[in-house]
Amino acid sequence: MIVADTSAWIDYLRGVDAPHTNALDDELQNNRIIAGDLIIAEFLQGFRNEKHYLEAKNIMDALEYRDFVGRDIALKAAQNFRRLRTKGITVRKTIDVIIATFCIENNFPLIHNDRDFDPMERYLGLRIRK
Repeated sequence: MIVADTSAWIDYLRGVDAPHTNALDDELQNNRIIAGDLIIAEFLQGFRNEKHYLEAKNIMDALEYRDFVGRDIALKAAQNFRRLRTKGITVRKTIDVIIATFCIENNFPLIHNDRDFDPMERYLGLRIRK
């Protein structure tokens, strides 16, 4: 299974032709994308138009669902955030560290278009689907 970050979903729905959107399309065709609580919330909160919101919600509802955050992931995410800070890296959004930690702990690759994940790949072992 594979996780697609909100950054990939936004580009995908906007019709952006790029490696990450092509990867997302491929994995959707193979029914390998996981929808998680954090990505669903982050993704759907951005829709102002009710019709577009419902269309996006239907996409999320059709995917396999997993809870991304619980006590264990929260503690490991805090450790990962601290580890990155010791390397001089400040991640802009804690939610990205939680998503990355979920992927790392479950050995799921991540599809994204967000530079905050690059040091997580380099220093934490996050697998990226390119």
